[in-house]
Amino acid sequence: MNPPPSADTFPRLLAQHAQLRPNATAIREKDLGIWQSWTWQQMLQEVSEVAAGLMQAGFKRGEHLAIIGENRPRLYFTMTAVQCLGGIPVPMYQDAAASEMAFVFENAEIAFAVVEDQEQVDKVLDIRATVPHLKQIFYDDARGLRHYQQPGLQSYEALRDSGQQLLKQQPAAITEEITQGRATDIAAMFYTSGTTGNAKGVVLGYDNLISAGRAGAEMETLTSKEEVLAYLPMAWIGQNIFSYTQWLVCGFTVNCPESAATVNADMREIGPTYYFAPPRVLEAMLTQVMIRMEDASAIKRRMFHYFMGVARNVGGRLLDREPVSGVDRLLYLLGDWLVYAPLRNSLGMSRVRVAYTAGEAIGPDLFTFYRSLGINLKQLYGSTETSVFVCVQENGGVKADTVGPPVKGVEIKLTDAGEILIRSPGLFREYYKSPQATRDAKDAEGWFRTGDAGYFDQGGHLKIIDRAKDVGRLADGTLFAPKYIENKLKFSPTIKEAVAFGDQRDRVTAFINIDMDAVGNWAERHNLPYAGYTDLAAKPEVLALVRDAVGKVNADLASDPKLANAQVHRFIVLHKELDADDDELTRTRKVRRGFIQSKFDQLVDAMYGGLNEQYVETAVKFEDGRTGQISATLKIIDAEVFAALKKAA
Repeated sequence: MNPPPSADTFPRLLAQHAQLRPNATAIREKDLGIWQSWTWQQMLQEVSEVAAGLMQAGFKRGEHLAIIGENRPRLYFTMTAVQCLGGIPVPMYQDAAASEMAFVFENAEIAFAVVEDQEQVDKVLDIRATVPHLKQIFYDDARGLRHYQQPGLQSYEALRDSGQQLLKQQPAAITEEITQGRATDIAAMFYTSGTTGNAKGVVLGYDNLISAGRAGAEMETLTSKEEVLAYLPMAWIGQNIFSYTQWLVCGFTVNCPESAATVNADMREIGPTYYFAPPRVLEAMLTQVMIRMEDASAIKRRMFHYFMGVARNVGGRLLDREPVSGVDRLLYLLGDWLVYAPLRNSLGMSRVRVAYTAGEAIGPDLFTFYRSLGINLKQLYGSTETSVFVCVQENGGVKADTVGPPVKGVEIKLTDAGEILIRSPGLFREYYKSPQATRDAKDAEGWFRTGDAGYFDQGGHLKIIDRAKDVGRLADGTLFAPKYIENKLKFSPTIKEAVAFGDQRDRVTAFINIDMDAVGNWAERHNLPYAGYTDLAAKPEVLALVRDAVGKVNADLASDPKLANAQVHRFIVLHKELDADDDELTRTRKVRRGFIQSKFDQLVDAMYGGLNEQYVETAVKFEDGRTGQISATLKIIDAEVFAALKKAA
């Protein structure tokens, strides 16, 4: 049973779960190989103690508190504790550099921070000189911090102990604070990924988040029995909706993996029933599958490819309950026994009832692969500003090239230029301290300009073409949708990242990053020695491998009358991986296309100038904070291009 709508803030939802299902498991964490659990009653108690500790430390209603780290129960407890006091949690990306964090601390005037470990403590201490209003830092993991004596630095245990002392004197202190909360209060602030500039603080209320979370839960009939894996950054709105908002709306169990390295193994142990993954995660999982298949025997490889052909033809239709012949159904059942079920188990998806992908456009080939295995993967469209849920594909109505119809309560209209405008209960209040940016994004009638270009198909499903600013035309008028081309390239296990160019040009070109795991495995099997990424990416054998992959994409594009002239004519395999630390990607791994084109302009000019190679020097940042340069002479490869295939009359 879900809590009634009267529970209109996250603290009140927590209190209701503690009353309705006190001994049910709220959250688990794997620590040193063992799963630790907290019931809803235990969670409420710890959240109350942390809230009381923050009250003792001087935290006030309306103030911001930074939360930095991997998914950890204590950080989730802190988020709710802040909300108990009428404060506003600001989750931040744990892999962000100190300079990036400094902007958020300054912009949000953050005086309190709760962080995971020594790495995050060091970063926050590093910026404290430039952010003098930062008063208190609390840390969860004490390893390496024993001899730190900086003022205002304390452990999570000390914070909790302080709260316990206050509650002994004033047992109802936090309950009284919770009763002051209102559905219209600000629940949290999330900073955008900053694809085109400085990140903006997106202010969201309880009514925004809870209405969006409930709409999704009702659509998928989510219950308190679901198991969810919390493995994506807490600062990302997608993670917050699925592992925090809907967690508290539905009362299911959230599971925190031991580390990023153990996510796949932990996922197999938990067997989530409700799963969310951006395309980059699904791409990485597929790459690992293909690596294992390349290492398998010839018989197993032939069996795999044969039954995957059956799956592509039958799997999606079975999921959508469409008619399938008896022979195809029997072949699929055999394939399920031999290939699909073991593969779902290996992926940790044996119990998945519904899975979503969002964050950026997913390639149709990648999407079809997972659905063909019998995994009910669906596309979701939304953003931080809309509390995620805008469009969701309905069961039985899933299409590879659309994101589904609008969710209940969401209105969508299109401008003459094709830009998508949205109005919904989940729409954000404002951009923090940015009234002009708020006015530019949201008009007086409440319509939000998404910046995405798209259209509705005949069935009322929204189809996203690309970011409106990125969609262009080749010199001959051919539609140029770079993200669509990039996604098709990334379906190849060989290619990890791609950036396409072509707007107002006579042809399409691309930068490509090889997938180090997949190509490294291929090199080892072919006795090809290499000394690292730069060396491997420059090998003639690897360039030929990538050329084959690009050729397959071009052959596919040739069959699409609208995109046949948008085949990739030339490409460069970059000498370095695109990296968020070098500002080439956002923290959510989205390509900053304009920045990359500007940074590597001489390479772009070389591809269009007819050169066969180009020397380049590139500044990079290392993990320890040092800077350096990588130089290389990069080959410019002519791809295989195909004549457009005409449709039969």
